[in-house]
Amino acid sequence: MTDIATSSEGWHWAPDGGLVAGIPSKGVIQPPQSVTSSDAMFDVIVIGAGYTGLTATRDLTTSGLKTLLLEGRDRIGGRTWSSNIDGYPYEMGGTWVHWFQPHVYRELSRYGMINELVHSTDYSKRHNYFSFATSSGRRTMSHEEEDELFSRAMQKFVNVDGDFGKTVMPFPFNAYWNKDVLKYADLSVADRIAQIRHDLSEDERHAIESFVLLCSGGTAQNSAFLDFLRWWAAGNYDYRTLLDTIIVFKLKCGQSEFALRFFKEALATRNLSYSFKTAVAKVDSTTDALVRVTTRDGRQFRAKRVICTAPLNVLRKIAFNPPLLAEKREASELKHVNQCVKVHAEIKDPEMRSWSGVTYPNNKLVIGLADGKTPAGYTHCVFFGCDDNHIHADDDIDETLKAVKEFAPMDVNRLVFHNWSKDEFAEGAWVWYRPGMEVKYLDALRRRQNAVLFANSDWAAGGWRSFIDGAIQSGTEAALTVRGELQVGPRATHL
Repeated sequence: MTDIATSSEGWHWAPDGGLVAGIPSKGVIQPPQSVTSSDAMFDVIVIGAGYTGLTATRDLTTSGLKTLLLEGRDRIGGRTWSSNIDGYPYEMGGTWVHWFQPHVYRELSRYGMINELVHSTDYSKRHNYFSFATSSGRRTMSHEEEDELFSRAMQKFVNVDGDFGKTVMPFPFNAYWNKDVLKYADLSVADRIAQIRHDLSEDERHAIESFVLLCSGGTAQNSAFLDFLRWWAAGNYDYRTLLDTIIVFKLKCGQSEFALRFFKEALATRNLSYSFKTAVAKVDSTTDALVRVTTRDGRQFRAKRVICTAPLNVLRKIAFNPPLLAEKREASELKHVNQCVKVHAEIKDPEMRSWSGVTYPNNKLVIGLADGKTPAGYTHCVFFGCDDNHIHADDDIDETLKAVKEFAPMDVNRLVFHNWSKDEFAEGAWVWYRPGMEVKYLDALRRRQNAVLFANSDWAAGGWRSFIDGAIQSGTEAALTVRGELQVGPRATHL
């Protein structure tokens, strides 16, 4: 398919080749290790090479700190990575970015990548419509009618204060500024829909459920309403703006190319050592002066500080001494709800480029949209499923193809996907909390333990928690803390 290195992760299906495990990615690092000895003493060990870990590593190494990056996968990016197949980047996880997301946009500016932003949408082709298949039937509508339906429905959903959420959450980057918002902390999406059911048409209810489940990857019963309210506020309390920020603008070069910029800058400092295919088994921080990190293959590394970026759903897999705070352990065992299924399809009809659709609740994929054009001239579509009516795409490729074709007649040329539910280093996609979970556990998840800091988009501060933006923010903050404690970096000039 390509001369780019192949990751052990991900799946590719084509009619002539069947289902194959492992797909090419620019994010695969070769050679996988640069560290030559476990006797070395590092300033900092960073666990995990997602955007949080990459940002922290870049900021630490450019400040002069000797840093060791440990990653269980064979690639960078964590829950955000692209597979480059026949000249086209298929995004396996995090994809879309926007200038409303300040941390990610700053990094795009830093690396001269603003011109890499492209539209996922293109409404200039013949099949320029939205297909809507629900328990009430199947029909098509214009994209203008689609936006009007979803905007009207979402306004009803979030309008808890008579001001479409603006009063109860005026500062999405300080979500609890108005303490009245806490009254919604235990509310599920299903609970909120029940509150307004008398004011919803069947179309509006289906619009709310399908869109929110696209966001949460869970079920209406286990997905927290508060998480959606924060997304809505970060999207300027407007459906169209929220849509622009979460599913319209992406990088034509692919996210793995963006992630490489962080890694290469760190590498150029000569302060970076790294080891991929290296899962961490234990972190011992019984003293503030020294932390010992033991890998699954028995190697041991030492540092003055550790930044652990393991996602919430797998944090419990690392043995910490002293043990994880009880709240951290409970949260990791409980897990967030997002079991998103994301399937890419290359469709032979180029006129499908202007299509999008919903099939809910009777299909195993909920939302689909045309997302680009491949170099061969075919249409690239991406489909999302959730924990409600869940599917493991790699278990039954015929069932997966059937779910894709439920949206519209499609001649499928290839499928590409990653199974996040089975991923041992994630056990789910981006974070979405259960009702009550955020308020109960968030502070504890952010809390350090001795010389170990915990940084991840799953508990990052700010409106764009669970996004690439939140990951970069969390890595930036952790690195700044460590730099201050180890007394490196710019010092104030006293006049």
